[in-house]
Amino acid sequence: MSLPIGRAGARRAGDALDAAAAAPGFEQIVLPHLDAAYNLARWLVRDPAAAEDIVQDACLRALQYFASFRGGDGRAWLLQIVRNASYAALRRARGTVEVALGEDTDDATGAVLGMNVPDGAPDPEAAFVLRQDLARLDAALAALPVELRECLVLCELEQLSYKEIARVTAVPIGTVMSRLWRARQRLMRLKAVGGC
Repeated sequence: MSLPIGRAGARRAGDALDAAAAAPGFEQIVLPHLDAAYNLARWLVRDPAAAEDIVQDACLRALQYFASFRGGDGRAWLLQIVRNASYAALRRARGTVEVALGEDTDDATGAVLGMNVPDGAPDPEAAFVLRQDLARLDAALAALPVELRECLVLCELEQLSYKEIARVTAVPIGTVMSRLWRARQRLMRLKAVGGC
C-alpha cells in the first residue's frame, strides 16, 4: 500500500528536519541570534506578534536548510532568512485591514476587550516620557521607506558591518552606505522640524 502524496511529502519534510536537527552546530550558530532576528522582523513588519511568527518560520527554514549552510556568519545567514520571510509576510498582508485591540469595553458586560498590559515601571512619569520618546522614534522609523529602515536597523540596532548588511539585503556595499546616509538625513530633518 502506498502513502498518499501529502503524507509522503510530510514524511520527507520531517526526515529533512530530523537530519538538520542532527547536524552539529545549529544551536551554536543560529539560536544565539534570535533576538536580532526578532528585532529585524519587528522593525520591518511593525507588528510584534507577526514578528514572532516570522522568526518562528525563519527558524524552521533555517533548521530545514541548515545542511546547506556553508559556514561563515550565522547571524547574517539567519537575518537574511528573516528578511525574506518578512518581505513575504508584507506581500501577503498587502490589502488586508487589521483591527487593533484597545481598551474598549463590552457595553453589555463592561468587560475589557483589549489586551493592554500595564507597565510595571516604578516611576509612571519616567515611563510616560520613555513611551513618548519610543513612539516618536517608532513613528520616525516607520516613516522611512522599508529599504532605508532595514539598513538603519541592521546597522544601528543590530551592529552589523556594512559588508554584513550588504549580504543580508543582497545589495552592494555602496548602496548600503547610501541608504544609511539617506535614512540618517531624513531622521535629522524630522528632528529639526520637531517630529522626532
